Parts: sequence; structure tokens; C-alpha cells
Amino acid sequence: MNDLINEPDAPRLIFGLRDTGYNVRTAAADIIDNSIAAKADQVNVEITLRPDGRKLVYFGDNGDGMDAQGIHRAMRYGAPERENPESLGKFGLGLKTASSSVCLKYTLISRKGPDQELAKLAWDLDYVAQQKKWEMLKEPVTPDEQEMFDELCGEKGTLLIWEKCDRILTKDYEPGASKEQAAIKRLAESLVKHLSLVYHRFLDKGDDRERNVSIVVNQIPVEPWNPFYPARSEQVLAEKKQKLVVEMPDGSEETAYIRAWILPHRSDMTRDEEKAHARISNRSQGFYVYREGRLIQDGSWMEVFGAPEPHTSLLRIEFDFGHELDDAFRIDVKKSRILFHPDLEDGLRDLLQPIYREAGKRARRQTREQTNGQQIDHSSANKNIADTGNASKAQVTSVDPASQSAVISNNRGSKIKLKLAVQSNVSSDAVYVDAVEDINTGELWQPALRSSGDNGHMPAVLLNKHHDFYQKIYKRAAANGFAVEGMDLLLWAFAAAEQNNTNEELEPIFEDIRSEISNNLRKLLRNVADPDPADLMIEEED
Repeated sequence: MNDLINEPDAPRLIFGLRDTGYNVRTAAADIIDNSIAAKADQVNVEITLRPDGRKLVYFGDNGDGMDAQGIHRAMRYGAPERENPESLGKFGLGLKTASSSVCLKYTLISRKGPDQELAKLAWDLDYVAQQKKWEMLKEPVTPDEQEMFDELCGEKGTLLIWEKCDRILTKDYEPGASKEQAAIKRLAESLVKHLSLVYHRFLDKGDDRERNVSIVVNQIPVEPWNPFYPARSEQVLAEKKQKLVVEMPDGSEETAYIRAWILPHRSDMTRDEEKAHARISNRSQGFYVYREGRLIQDGSWMEVFGAPEPHTSLLRIEFDFGHELDDAFRIDVKKSRILFHPDLEDGLRDLLQPIYREAGKRARRQTREQTNGQQIDHSSANKNIADTGNASKAQVTSVDPASQSAVISNNRGSKIKLKLAVQSNVSSDAVYVDAVEDINTGELWQPALRSSGDNGHMPAVLLNKHHDFYQKIYKRAAANGFAVEGMDLLLWAFAAAEQNNTNEELEPIFEDIRSEISNNLRKLLRNVADPDPADLMIEEED
């Protein structure tokens, strides 16, 4: 007896491997990887719900197929390495871990040609637990299985069956009832959407980077969905910068490829076009990583940049690598995650920073151009202030519009001369609060003295239309007059209090306070998106 051999406990390990992080969609994709690796050009998936509530999933392909010995190898946990290193398979675990993450029994049926008998083996996790050893089931092919093989595979290929599917749905329903049927339908639709992205290069007959494969789910053909929408997006990374040389652990070098796409702004697309081709959201920005043409990660900035930022929601990075870089990127079992080396992160950050900034600028510019036509009504606050005669405020002695200065009396004394905006003959609805275009200091607000005539100037506040607070908060609040009025009154009160408590010595201190508050607001709103025009619609009362 060799004391150094320490075989794992079969039930503990086989059940433990159920929790490797798959969901139904990623598990199904791992199965389809095997079909593509077997040179299939047709993959059929059937998700069925029996009247008694039993749920079965069938994966059929017309690939090379396997004999009995091949099936035995394929069903081994840690199957032998594939002869073709470019295969979408990686660790020899995908078939088993993906299947067991969803079901307690999975069966593999295959043949290499029409003149061969079907070979069949199954793993039943309950049976392994009962026998307490790594023992598969060898059962005869049933008439139903023969029929499904003929329907989904044809003369040759492989059929995988998931049975005892205890994890296929996230909720428990009355077995076989209408709600469970609806849940299965939603699952199929969700799978179609997932596969349309993961395999879009294989599904797209116009994309010659990968060979063509057809995938059908519950008789629904999976159409390719290209996340970069190349028909209308702009590829913004220069060709000479699209090759990345990556140093391997052994000192050799391999090449990855990168492209950067800025999608059209929502305002340049119809709602149907955006939904069909762009699907713009914070979640969808960032890196789209492909291994051997198969998408393994969609979205996220992967530590190259920070959290998703609304203004960069139009930027998507296409990153390609082959199997040669698996070790460098530490690809995981599910082929759903890679890790960049810190040096590569730094290099990508330097490479993409100008594009990252440009995407943000474009998004802000387009959104603001679209919404700048909206007029925010400040008349309610102006009327409220005009009707409140006992508010504490400075008393104006004289004004000099030419020098933009005034002499006032306030809590600091009399005959205090200040530099501030003096404006005459303004609209009577905007004497006290008004939004303007010409504040170039970056401040959200500035105190002013204004009058609807040539005299009788009163303390007022000017709001900077270009400040993020006005663009992102005021514009959203415009649909609610009370919110606008509340902010107007608050900022007027700040401006009036400043005028009533300042002098030549304190004037620069108040300016610094305004500047600091305005800068802090800008920083706090950095990750808040400009409002979509649809958000600015005022809801009509019934």
C-alpha cells in the first residue's frame, strides 16, 4: 500500500464541485464550447418541462462524435488534454462541473458515424453518494434518447442530457404549472440572448475571424449580437497601437490585440435601434475579452480604470488573445474571468486614457446639447422672495454698473464698497434668482444686485448654467417645481447672507468658500450621469 496516494472522497468532492460559480447560461456555454471544439457547425438546445414538473435539457451537436472509449475519457474529471491547443476547452472539467452545477444526473451519448452504435455513460450524483465511489452508470439507450439524438444530432455527433435539474430555476413553482412554464420560457429567452453575445463571431456569417456555427434554442435560432455595433460606432484606437506584446512567465513573448469603440449617443439612435444594437448602460462599458474568438468577459474596467462612470457608457474595448496567453492571464475554469498583471494594467491605462477622456467629453457634450434647450422656471422663487419683505439682507446705498460695484450697509457697517455683479432692467420674474451663461469662475452661484428698472437694486443670486449641479440636479428637478424653488431659495439665502455679512476684508474669504463648495459639488457629481432627455419630461396630472 502506498501511503502517499490520497484519493478524494467521491461524494464530498463531486457535490462540492457543484458550487464552482456557474449559472445556467454560463454552464450551457461551457457545453457548447465542447461542441465547437468537436468541429460541430450545428448545435441544438432543448429545454423541456414535463407535466409532472421534471425539467430536462438536451444539447445536441453534429460534431466529430466519440466512441465508447472517447466518452469514458470525456466523462473523467480532469479529462486528458485535447490534442488541439486552440480548443475552447481548457481544464477537462467544463462538461462535468457545468453539468453538475445545474443537475444531479447528466448523460453523454455519442457516435462517430451512422454505421456505429450509440455509446452512453452517465454520472448520477445521488448514485455516487450511495456507492461512495467514483462509479458511473452504463445504461442502455432508450427509445426517447435515440429519437432525441436523431433529431438534434443526426447521423453523428454528441447528445448531452441534463436530468434531475434541481438548480435550473431560481424559484420553486408548482410543478408543471403555468408559472413554471413561463419561467422556463424566460430561461430559454435569456439563454438565447447570452449565447448571441458569447458566440457572435461564430454566429455571424459575415465575420470571417471564426468558422460559422448555428445555434438553436427551443427552435429559436440564435442571431449574433455584436456589442461594438461596428456599422455605426467609431473605432478610435490607431492601428499601430492595436497590438500588445505580453511577456510570458518563461520570458517568451506573445501578442494580444485591442480595439476601442465609441458607440453612437442615445440621441442619435431611435429607441428600437438602441435596444437592438447598442444596449447602452453603465454595466455594458469597458473590456470585452475574447479567448480564441469566444467572449469570456463582457464589461467592467478590470482595475484599469475605476468603477463604471456614466459618461463613459459609450466606450467598449475589444480585447483578443489566444490560448498561448492562458497562463499569463490566469484564466479560470469557467473561462469567464482573466486577471491582468499590474504592469499590463498600467500599460493599458496609459494607452486608453486619452480615449477614455474623449468618450466622456463626447457623452457630456451630446447630452448637454440635447437638454440645453430646456428652460427651467425660477419665477416661483422670485415671487416668494419678493413677497417676503422681512428677510435679512444688505441695504443698497448706490450702484455703479460701469465698474460692477456697489456701496451697501450690512451687519459689518455702512458705506461698504464691494465688487459684484450689478444688473439693471432685468425681467421682473428674474430679479432675485436667474440662471446665466457667463459665470466663468467655475462657481455654482454668485451674489448680485439686480433691478427691473434703473434703480431699487436688490440682493440676488446668479446660477451657473454650466456647473454640474445645474446640469445634473436642477434639470432633473425641473419636472418638480417645488424642488427647483427649494434650491433657488437656498442659494438666494446663501447669497443674501454673504452680502449682509461681508466687507472689503472678508470678500475674498467668501469667494473662497463659494469656490470650495462648488468644487466639492462637482467632485460629488462626477459619477452622476447627465439626465437623459426622457428623464426631463414633466408628468402631466390626470
